[in-house]
Amino acid sequence: MTEIRSPMSDFTPRPAQQAVLEYPGGTMGISAVPGSGKTWTLSALAAQIILEGTLTENQEILIVTLTNSAVDHFATRIEGFLRDQEGRPLLPYYRVRTLHGLAHDIVRERPELAGLDSNFQIIDEREANAIRDEVANTWLRTNPHTLDEYLDPELDEGRRDWVRRDQLPDLVKGIALSFIRTAKDMQRTPDTLRRQLDDLPLPLPLAEMGAAMYSDYQRSLAYRGAVDFDDLIRLALQALHTDDDLLGRLQEMWPFILEDEAQDSSHLQEEILRLLAGSNGNWVRVGDPNQAIYESFTTADPKYLREFMAQADLPRELPNSGRSTRSVINLANYLIDWTQREHPVLEVRNALDVPYIEPTPEGDPQPNPADAPEGIHLVETKFSPDGEIQTVADSIERWLEEHPDETVAVLAPRNTRGFALNDELRRREIETVDSLLRSSSSTRFTAGALGNILQYLADPGSPGKLARVYRVWRRADRGDSDLWKQVQATAKILQSCRHVEDFLRPGPERDWLEYLREQDIPGDELDQLEGFRLVLSRWLKTIELPIDQMILTLSQELFTKPNDLAIAHKLAVLLRRARNMHPEWHLPELTGELAVIAKNERRFLGFSEDDTGFDPDKHKGKVVIATVHKAKGLEWDRVYLMSVNNYDFPSGMEYDSYIPEKWFIRDNLNLEAETLAQLEAAFSRDAYEWYAEGRPTYEARMEYVRERLRLLYVGITRAKRDLIITWNAGRKGNQQPAIPLVALQSYWKQNGEVRE
Repeated sequence: MTEIRSPMSDFTPRPAQQAVLEYPGGTMGISAVPGSGKTWTLSALAAQIILEGTLTENQEILIVTLTNSAVDHFATRIEGFLRDQEGRPLLPYYRVRTLHGLAHDIVRERPELAGLDSNFQIIDEREANAIRDEVANTWLRTNPHTLDEYLDPELDEGRRDWVRRDQLPDLVKGIALSFIRTAKDMQRTPDTLRRQLDDLPLPLPLAEMGAAMYSDYQRSLAYRGAVDFDDLIRLALQALHTDDDLLGRLQEMWPFILEDEAQDSSHLQEEILRLLAGSNGNWVRVGDPNQAIYESFTTADPKYLREFMAQADLPRELPNSGRSTRSVINLANYLIDWTQREHPVLEVRNALDVPYIEPTPEGDPQPNPADAPEGIHLVETKFSPDGEIQTVADSIERWLEEHPDETVAVLAPRNTRGFALNDELRRREIETVDSLLRSSSSTRFTAGALGNILQYLADPGSPGKLARVYRVWRRADRGDSDLWKQVQATAKILQSCRHVEDFLRPGPERDWLEYLREQDIPGDELDQLEGFRLVLSRWLKTIELPIDQMILTLSQELFTKPNDLAIAHKLAVLLRRARNMHPEWHLPELTGELAVIAKNERRFLGFSEDDTGFDPDKHKGKVVIATVHKAKGLEWDRVYLMSVNNYDFPSGMEYDSYIPEKWFIRDNLNLEAETLAQLEAAFSRDAYEWYAEGRPTYEARMEYVRERLRLLYVGITRAKRDLIITWNAGRKGNQQPAIPLVALQSYWKQNGEVRE
């Protein structure tokens, strides 16, 4: 193996991190607090395993993480560790994937095991949502009164008609999403579900609704020859169970599995990784159950990580965090204590768990900020929703004048509150960053544009590819329908060019553009073609460059928006790594890699529609506005937490409100939870576990309370120094401060001071 420098030359581990790096093999469960450097630690562990030389030429470390941005972060950090003495990156010996990316790799190995054609397509989330929405709308049109028995009986007929028309569609769409996702997590097909429902002695009407929509949804996918992301996971597990040779080959390829953000693992994710690790495999899982905040959106559950940690050969902790001041740390730790010992609802006292956050040891390269208890403001004032917006905006405006070189974020539990504050700050001409509230779809378009150009450069004599590149070059004219018609017409003429060379490199008597001047083409289009020819001559020269430099050179001519340029840079890094892993690949193969990104098949390799990476330090002096969910993994000097009332952070009390429980449904039923419970009851073998209406709503309410406690914990631990928490009384003026906020205020009165 080439001589390489130790990863420790750039990384000084803390004692707790060193204990992780001394990993001898087997199973290891690591509980990591916010800001503990778990990604650095896991990256260093991967580099160290590679340095030890135990991997053969055909083996890799498999690293599985939750988000698309984390894929790129891991790859960058490990690549930084693995360089030779001259600083050049080495061949990887590792593979970083999200769960969906791993499932895609497995299914691509043997698609026939999953009943798929080798050219199967993966639909993106936008198309999947569109299909589900249509399925839900169709079901409602054909079953307009099926849900009437669940409507509040106090509604008069006119009000009921309005609910059916304006409220039920969104509710049923949400049920369709959860039902289909859960059925796939249970590995139940529409056919098996249908047979099971037909055999039951008692009807389950909500499960019948879900089954009908599930069947229609899968039929729509089959018509397209496609699968969705949830199918990938189910089919990957099916392939591993079906083919022992495939499983054995993958176990041999990945002798070490490192899993990040394991608190958000689902049952199927755990089962896939358990199979790949084998009975005596090397499997490391790191996560923080206190930061499990996605359970309302996925089939994940932190219990899987907790159970793994209890049984692991090596239980470890990463308790030290240099992110926050001691005052912020004390607040977060007190929230754990209060939840476990004093929460008024006994059933949710397990929402948060130790380890407590500990400051970094003396002499640590990342010391905690100097303590500043005056930066903690747990505001007791009762605000109206508008009053809270104005107060927070006033505070930000004053603070920014004195801290132009620091970072600040406002975190809201829902997008709507973030949008309202964003509007007010912009009215005051305060610069904001709201990209963590909104998402874009630029990745696929950026990859598609570059892919079309690379396809042409790999085959410059193709008239069809020449015409396609012309449309890419003129894509900014799509907004003008008349102009775009002319662009399309010109592209069609280009496609008829028999000898592209006569257009690209004209001779004295063979200039195809002169031939076009004799045709019925507007003069401005001819001028465009003249410019296009000059651009192509420059692009053709990039063929001599390495693939990453080629991408970057092309992107400088193609794109002007920072977001597109950032995506192009990430694509260049990806293709450079692909070229390193496959030295035999040439431009056609690398173009194919871009093609699958453009079709969304590589969304899970570090490119998503809403993820081009976010660095708070790049936005000093600006106000970042985000939901608490989107802020996970990030940190700011000053953090505002808004709307911490008993609507956005309920605690299981009788007077609390719950967003999943709709006002127009009788008995405060959570219809989504009731539907999923009927799905599970359909396959239950326990006579005592039969569905009982209302119980699933209560259980879902308790889980929602647990998640909200963890969400508050995540919000608090985003702050490095200053933390301001406010609440509002809601539109009707009847909301109260969240009970955990009241507990924190009481604690701070005794251990700090409350700021009004």
